[in-house]
Amino acid sequence: MRKLERREMEFAELREAIEKMELVDGHAHNIVSLDSSFPFINSFSEATGDALSFTPHSLSFKRNLREISELYGTESSLDAVEEYRRLSGLQAISWKCFKAAGISAVLIDDGLKLDKMHDIEWHRSLVPFAGRILRIERLAEQILDGEPDGSTWTLNKFTETFVKMADGIVGLKSIAAYRSGLEINPNVTKEDAEEGLSEVLRAGKPVCITNKSFIDYIFIRSLEVAICYDLPLQIHTGFGDKDLDLRLSNPLNLRTLLEDKKFSGCRIVLLHASYPFSKEASYLASVYSQVYLDFGLAVPKLSVHGMISSVKELLELAPINKVMFSTDGYAVPETYYLGAKKAREVIFSVLCDACIDGDLSVAEAMEAAKGIFAQNAIEFYKIKAGLKSADLKASSTPCFDVENAVDIGASFVRIIWVDASGQHRCRVVTAKRFNNVVKKNGVGLTFACMAMSSLVDGPADETNLTGTGEIRLMPDLSTRWNVPWAKREDMVLADMHLKPGEPWEYCPREALGRVTKLLKDEFDMEVNAGFENEFFLLKKLEREGKEEWVPIDSTPYCSTAAFDVVSPLFHEIIAALNSMNIEVEQLHAEAGEGQFELALGHTTCTPAADNLIFTREVVKAVARKHGLLATFVPKYDLHDVGSGSHVHLSLWQNGKNIFAGSGGSNQHGMSTVGEQFMAGVLDHLPSILAFTAPVPNSYDRIQPHMWSGAYQCWGKENREAALRTASPPGIPDGLVSNFEVKSFDGCANPHLGLAAIVAAGIDGLRRHLHLPEPIDGDPADLEGKLKRLPTSLSESLEALRKDNVLHEIIGEKLLVAIKGVRKAEIDYYSKNKDAYKQLIHRY
Repeated sequence: MRKLERREMEFAELREAIEKMELVDGHAHNIVSLDSSFPFINSFSEATGDALSFTPHSLSFKRNLREISELYGTESSLDAVEEYRRLSGLQAISWKCFKAAGISAVLIDDGLKLDKMHDIEWHRSLVPFAGRILRIERLAEQILDGEPDGSTWTLNKFTETFVKMADGIVGLKSIAAYRSGLEINPNVTKEDAEEGLSEVLRAGKPVCITNKSFIDYIFIRSLEVAICYDLPLQIHTGFGDKDLDLRLSNPLNLRTLLEDKKFSGCRIVLLHASYPFSKEASYLASVYSQVYLDFGLAVPKLSVHGMISSVKELLELAPINKVMFSTDGYAVPETYYLGAKKAREVIFSVLCDACIDGDLSVAEAMEAAKGIFAQNAIEFYKIKAGLKSADLKASSTPCFDVENAVDIGASFVRIIWVDASGQHRCRVVTAKRFNNVVKKNGVGLTFACMAMSSLVDGPADETNLTGTGEIRLMPDLSTRWNVPWAKREDMVLADMHLKPGEPWEYCPREALGRVTKLLKDEFDMEVNAGFENEFFLLKKLEREGKEEWVPIDSTPYCSTAAFDVVSPLFHEIIAALNSMNIEVEQLHAEAGEGQFELALGHTTCTPAADNLIFTREVVKAVARKHGLLATFVPKYDLHDVGSGSHVHLSLWQNGKNIFAGSGGSNQHGMSTVGEQFMAGVLDHLPSILAFTAPVPNSYDRIQPHMWSGAYQCWGKENREAALRTASPPGIPDGLVSNFEVKSFDGCANPHLGLAAIVAAGIDGLRRHLHLPEPIDGDPADLEGKLKRLPTSLSESLEALRKDNVLHEIIGEKLLVAIKGVRKAEIDYYSKNKDAYKQLIHRY
């Protein structure tokens, strides 16, 4: 006891320094949703199947479970921890684990496929920097699972596609140890690789590459890419799950490759301390300049003795500046916490012993700890602190303060929501309060927030919502971005909860989440959505002492002169959207005076709706900066064309677009499920308009001959039809990739609009609906033969009242509020005919 006390006193400075260090996690994997099929107990062991039942009897399990229980304040039992996780929610436990871990940057290998795993962007809400490590075998399989430009894959076609992989990554990774072992042949012949590719293709899809010659070929091509782009290559070595032949994962098998002068300039990382071959790994790092070491997985999966002895063995020969920390965290945030916690303890113990043995002074031990936990990785992976993209440069910038990492440089955080009337609103808090309170507890907001109309900031009658009662606006940290047009401000979208972790049934984002989950659970499908944004740019005039807003020009459709005028503004808009990873496909001048269109790329529903909200925010803000007013109102001028927010939709399953038909099986060029989904949308379109065309002014836009979809029909590439199937370049003849809903405008809450559309599509799938024949010409020419869509908000509201399907799927209470808001809109604008002119300031 006295010896331990003396040790603690002697090395107190070292312990304090290690505890306070911010960590760079050099190797980890994606976290999954709480409803993933991945068992929580799996995070404690590499065992699977029946062997997993013995995991609770291992030393590491007992220790790790106890430490998680202490973090959460629960009893030390698996049931208690799992109950705490369920009640707290993923965001809350992730923040708790990452804050306790003190991780400031993480490099994620997203090639480990886990059920319902979050993408890398989601992880950027937890740490200031998250970079991508590309798993080369998984990339090869994804390539071969697709279709080449031609009949079949050849080695040349594959190689040409494969070597383009280096964009937007910080490193590569190989799991050759799992497939054919680490005795890589650096001189594998093209003939052997071609034969290996043929064997892989004959095995069918989904592709799983096990042929050694082809794996060696992929490995060598990857080294060439790594050298060309100065990227490191991580290699799985040592232990893993039972799919691996441990004998073949000994890093000494790499000697032939390491001796090859062609690859002496490639930086290689041996992962997992190469356990149980830690001494062998240490030797390789000592004699080969290109070899570096990482001890994630060994820490914290081994016993305390095993972790300490493994790290000590790494340091027996290896230079300290070649040894790096990682958690190998995966699936659950607790693995990140445990990896960081045990690493601090293990490194402290190892460095203390090194000091006692005379290998290091205390000052040298402190420098060693800084290198192992952060600086070695910063220099090795060329991480520049503060970047959110993969445009990385070498940097010696110190690690982040994780407590304030989310808001580096920010003074304010805007917490944004969109109400039932489609208006963007926000609460603003200081960055300090956001970090200390709002992340976890949100901010308060009155029930009346979802009962406000475009005419007054108060609750509408018949919504069942009043100023009595309060919800919590809970920031979705995956949507946090720096405000591009304002210095030292961030913005984040919010969900509405009754209390943290308990969604409010009136929340638009939650409603869309419920509906898309229903589609996934019932049909194993997802909907991708991409929006086209039409808007007017207006300039202010003073006439006889009155303010007037008029179009900035009167040029025609797709005018080059119009674009010349706004080009500086659009440069800023596109740069701002790029900074938020919002893809812009194209932009042009539209047919109206001063009107423009900006088309976004497609993604799954909730991110697509989020992107639309941020796009509106960017366009309006940049326009204001230039002294202009951007308005998304449906009909700014009753004598000019209207503005829509058309949305393109497609169905996806296992990463493939299943909306399109195949083999000529469908006369309309779409799959059976695609037709059924679209038929459901067409059938419910009159009531969908109450969501997508939510103000009386919307119906001034939805008129014949205006390309706005005035009739309840569909057509192939027919822009007058309410629903249009599209066949963009690259789609085989006769097939369609998606369909467009024309009657969606800029006053709509995008989450509610998409929820209504997806709910209708679900009904089409359930009832196996069929589409009528497409309309090839102008629907107005068939007056009397085609059903006119609602010509007023009153008509669409009446259709919604009768639509039992939307009530059932979306939720009765939310629809009561929406109908109350719509009724208020109808009553007010019917009595105030010119009031619509003020909508340019609200939308």
